[in-house]
Amino acid sequence: GITELAKGKEETISQAFLLTDGENEHGDNDRCLKLAELAASYNLTLNALGFGDHWNQDIAEKIADIASGTLSYIEKPEDAVGEFSRLFDRIQLVGLTNAYLLLSLAPKVRLAELKPVAQVVPDTIELPVIEESGQFIVRLGDLMVDAPRVVLANLYIGQLAVGNTTVARLQIRYENPTNPGEDLFSDTIPVDAVVAPNVQPQPNDQVQQHVLALAKYRQTQIAETKLQSGDRTGAATMLQHAAKTALQMGDKNAATVLQSSATQLQAGQELSESDRKKTRIVSKTVLRSN
Repeated sequence: GITELAKGKEETISQAFLLTDGENEHGDNDRCLKLAELAASYNLTLNALGFGDHWNQDIAEKIADIASGTLSYIEKPEDAVGEFSRLFDRIQLVGLTNAYLLLSLAPKVRLAELKPVAQVVPDTIELPVIEESGQFIVRLGDLMVDAPRVVLANLYIGQLAVGNTTVARLQIRYENPTNPGEDLFSDTIPVDAVVAPNVQPQPNDQVQQHVLALAKYRQTQIAETKLQSGDRTGAATMLQHAAKTALQMGDKNAATVLQSSATQLQAGQELSESDRKKTRIVSKTVLRSN
């Protein structure tokens, strides 16, 4: 199926929807992930939509993340139209395809060894990094018009001389869907640092919001890992931390879901499949108020 999709993607924006309402009982989850990697290599975007409560959110999320798509939870049939409309609205905004972030680092600058790059807008995704010829390459997939794509990179910087210095250079490689196969490049953007002997913190509110979004996601991931290992107390504690982080962001919907899950665990109750899926979704994005 992926090969057939690839055949028809000339001069088009190629997005596919993977719909599931249950576990993969007749196949291999690892093979599903390999197929997602194949889709990404064909520059296809896979969006995973889970219906009801009995599907594997871990595999669905990995499929969507690998192929630069979106994970959606459709709890009730009447929610389907709204979720499909949201996804189609996104697709209509796509202006550039097959985009990659190209990152070149200066001497004495390196990426963090563990999860160095993550997207936080429109959804939170840990992005894999490939190094080629001293340059780091991160797949972004399709880029939307007038809709920000925010990516955080964790850099370690050694001791530098006082003054202004360029610590990295960024560039975007992409394709125009009307002329596929031709690599286009943005201007190169320098990332400059001002090195001072006495540092006075100057926090940026917008950057802080993005850092909190990543923290909320990672705190929830740790909670789920603890829950799977049987550490209910540890899971509840991390969910409480995630709820507080969501409140710092002003994301009250996520805070409510995360705190509710934490409270249930503290009371000795099991989280339902619905609760787990809601927790996963709010960790990855900011829910819109109804």
